[in-house]
Amino acid sequence: MSKDFLVEIGTEELPPKVLRQLSETFARGIAQGLKDQHLSFSTMTSYAAPRRLAVLITDLAEQTPDQDVVSWGPPLKVAFDSEGKPTKAAEAFARKNDLEIGVLAELVENDGQQDKLCVRQSVSGSNTEGLLGVIINQSLSALPIPKPMRWGRSRQEFVRPVQWAVVLFGSDTVAIDILGVTSGNLSRGHRFHSAGNIEITAPAAYRDALYDAFVMVDFAERRELIRQGVMAAAKTANGQAVIDEDLLEEVTSLNEWPVPLMGRFEEHFLEVPAEALVSSMAQHQKYFHVVDANSQLLPLFITVANIASLDPQQVIRGNERVIRPRLADAAFFYNTDLKVTLEARRESLRKIIFQSKLGSVYDKTARVSELAKLLAPFVGADATAAGRAGELCKSDLVSEMVGEFDDLQGVMGRYYALNDGEDPAVANALLEQYLPRFAGDSIPASTTGAALALADRLDTLVGIFSIGQQPSGSRDPFALRRASLGILRIIIERNIDIDLKVAIAGAGQQLALTEASDDNNEQVLTYVIERLKAWYRDEKVTPEVFASVAAMGLSNPLDIDARIKAVDEFSRAPEAVALASANKRVLNILVKQGEANVAGQVDSTLFEDPAEAQLAAEIERLSLLIAPLVNERDYIGVLAALATLREPVDNFFDAVLVMADNLEVRANRLALLHSLRQLFLNVADISHLVVSK
Repeated sequence: MSKDFLVEIGTEELPPKVLRQLSETFARGIAQGLKDQHLSFSTMTSYAAPRRLAVLITDLAEQTPDQDVVSWGPPLKVAFDSEGKPTKAAEAFARKNDLEIGVLAELVENDGQQDKLCVRQSVSGSNTEGLLGVIINQSLSALPIPKPMRWGRSRQEFVRPVQWAVVLFGSDTVAIDILGVTSGNLSRGHRFHSAGNIEITAPAAYRDALYDAFVMVDFAERRELIRQGVMAAAKTANGQAVIDEDLLEEVTSLNEWPVPLMGRFEEHFLEVPAEALVSSMAQHQKYFHVVDANSQLLPLFITVANIASLDPQQVIRGNERVIRPRLADAAFFYNTDLKVTLEARRESLRKIIFQSKLGSVYDKTARVSELAKLLAPFVGADATAAGRAGELCKSDLVSEMVGEFDDLQGVMGRYYALNDGEDPAVANALLEQYLPRFAGDSIPASTTGAALALADRLDTLVGIFSIGQQPSGSRDPFALRRASLGILRIIIERNIDIDLKVAIAGAGQQLALTEASDDNNEQVLTYVIERLKAWYRDEKVTPEVFASVAAMGLSNPLDIDARIKAVDEFSRAPEAVALASANKRVLNILVKQGEANVAGQVDSTLFEDPAEAQLAAEIERLSLLIAPLVNERDYIGVLAALATLREPVDNFFDAVLVMADNLEVRANRLALLHSLRQLFLNVADISHLVVSK
């Protein structure tokens, strides 16, 4: 037998930026609690609106299943003394399992190692209704709430004050104490469109009952309605709404009954950079902006009201009155900033500490400038432009605009640099230094921007490592993981041929590190290269392929990437398994003999079997063939050529005993295997492709 189950927690308005996370975590907690009790159910649906979290479970079993419980006690020799009388250990086991002492002698079983007291009991299932309170409250207590609140005289804590609770199991109302409120079957509708309590007669009726009370409890449905409504509103003005997904998520969390409305602002505000206007509208007012067919900002905005007004124009006019001073502030900040050059602002950076042991932000810009000059030739950038960009790269941080809208750092730097008459390459680099900002974001499009972005990240990495503040576990306050991935993406995707040892050493020189700098640089290099493992895992490259290249100890990301792609392709070739196994066998033989002791010239006069001569000839031929391919980093071509070694290698191991009694012959065969291994090491140690079982 089963019934549907509904729980709703009604609160004051929940924090919009975490509403969906709270909803999903609450639902997962309920589901896990039911599973822990071995309670079966069909489906689970989570609901989230500004004033409520709810979970609907269909076909929930009315009772937990009966269970056969096995309880093992002490070993027989511990349970009874030499006279066969029960010991205190046996008495404790009897009390625990509600048994008479006299029956213990009959409850002896062997656990596979020794005889022990053992009792087997059948435990009847429990009524589900009686378990719901514990499951609900445990799930609520596990919610990720950084700053829980108390309200009134209650000692209960939650993200917001709880006003009501609904718990239904089938058509039955379940009374449970939930955060100081006794649950019932009465919910509440929209603050303004609905009056009084809303009776929920059955779990399946919940969604429609709330909809009739002007509350859309389905988060995804509400989000899609807002998306479509915003887009439709923009089309009425021949525009296109730009929908930022994070903003859409937040607006969805703010509205129970969303109604998109379009307003206007004065065109003269368009003289301010569009990014500043957009940031002001989104951050302060949660408005969506509108662009024309050429992606130019229009003097329009779309707000989402949480009410279906009888006079929507009045709501629009109210929002227009609110946005006007916001945009006026942005215009004031912009015009004020234009009066001071980025060069002049740079002096203010001396007062801002980057890190107490690494100096001020001004000091950082000086280091970044010199490092950008050093990196410029590798990137293909002009060293003078790269150095100038480094000097000015943080000046906009002390501007009025960025002080108000920190998401505009770099964006305003570009505008102000152009206004100051700086080289456009320098101006663009000030924007591109922060790219990529997140996974999937674009990388710097210009060479100057790439040089600056690399220099900024390398300075932070090497500097933070030098003071012992490298990431540990999930702690990464300086976002060094993201910085490392940014460095790798820029180098690989822009085809920058640079050894990270050189780049890291350059950063270390600017920091004037002590004699421990070599160790520090090695730590940084290892940390950055290690980030490639996650990169290639996301690219569906197997750990064995990555390990085969990582074993080479390389430090040029572009070179590593070319090898990874070649080995990944080779690993799917028919010859891969056989050659990888052969390499593993060769490695094991050479390691046992000491690789340093087996290198040497191969003497063809010592060959005793045609298979030796055949393999030696192929190795010599391929050595000449692949040399130019290695120089060109055509590792795919190298491995394709080496794949032809499968037959001669197989023939060699089938016909030749490497560890011959004749020491000269043995040494010659070991030297031959050493030369074979060196051929493959031109690309990777493919012995790692053999997975140990």
